[in-house]
Formats: sequence, C-alpha cells, structure tokens
Amino acid sequence: MFRPLACVTASLAAVAILVAAPAQAQAQSPDPAPRLAAQKQAMARLDAMDGVWRGPAWTLLADGRKHELTQTERIGPLLDGAIKVLEGRGYEADGATSFNALGVISYEPSTDAFTLHSHAMSQKGDFSLKPTADGYVWEIPAGPMVIRYTAVIRDGAWREIGERVMPDRPPMQFFEMNLKRVSDSAWPAAGAVAPR
Repeated sequence: MFRPLACVTASLAAVAILVAAPAQAQAQSPDPAPRLAAQKQAMARLDAMDGVWRGPAWTLLADGRKHELTQTERIGPLLDGAIKVLEGRGYEADGATSFNALGVISYEPSTDAFTLHSHAMSQKGDFSLKPTADGYVWEIPAGPMVIRYTAVIRDGAWREIGERVMPDRPPMQFFEMNLKRVSDSAWPAAGAVAPR
C-alpha cells in the first residue's frame, strides 16, 4: 500500500531536481558582460562595412568568360553590436537576382578569432575571417586549393577580389567587386517585435 506513495514521492523528487538543475546552472554561469564587451570591441574593427553598398562586379565562368553583374550589400550590427549581419545580392542586367548570400560575422574572445558563417547558393560554411588595417581577408579551404577573398574598405569605397590559390602557383583572380557606399541602414536591428 505504501509502494505507490513511495513511487509518487520519488517521481516528484526527480521532477524537482530536473526543474532546479537549469535554474542552478544559470545562477552559476559566468557573467556574460565581459565577453559581450570583448565581442563588441572586436566587432567595431569592422564598422566600416555597415550600411548599404552598390556597384559593378564580375566573376569568371567555368568556360573562362567574364560575367558582369551589379552587386549590392546591406550590413549592420545585431545583438547590441556583438555580431554583424550581411546580405549580398548579385543582379543581372535585367534586374533578376542571380546571387544571394547571407552571412554572420562573430568574434570568439577565448581564441581571439573571427568567424564568418555563410549561406550562399544552397551551400553553407564557417570560415576564418581576419580583419586588416582597412578591410579583411577570409578563406575557403578547397583541398590543395584555397579560395581567398581580400577586401579593402576606405573613403566610402569597397573593393574585394577573389582568388584561387594553389601551391607553387601564382594566385588566379576570378572575382572582383567595386562598391560605393549608398547610405546608412537600420537593418537588421530595426523592426524588432515590441513587448506589447
């Protein structure tokens, strides 16, 4: 007769432990303020990217022909400046979108490393990004080859080239964009859902 009561008591004790464990873990987690401050400070190195950009671009097709398009970028901070969100679009002469990419740049204080998390043309990946004095470099490992993008952003102009880099060979450029800053942008932080 006491057996069912013992089972109910044991079950209630287990539920109490399961409910209390996340609350205790949250109470013991480290203060996020120092990490957030480090992330915001590091991401400020890339503030020149923020805004709306537009300009000509070209890429080499598989058959070696140069394909020209209009490239746009809209970029802004999110999470109070702890990350940067990017959307790039490539437009054909008739206005059709032929390229669309979304990226998030973040900084990890424990390793002093920037990462670009990218989604483009049904592919995704995480890539090392290194800020420079006036832009950045990021790379995609591709077997013995590395695809390297190098950007220089200064005085409202953004030039970025893409190169295929093979061991013991000179880099081969396959992409270039030359953008001008069009305006500021409240994207992506604008339009947050209000509490009421």
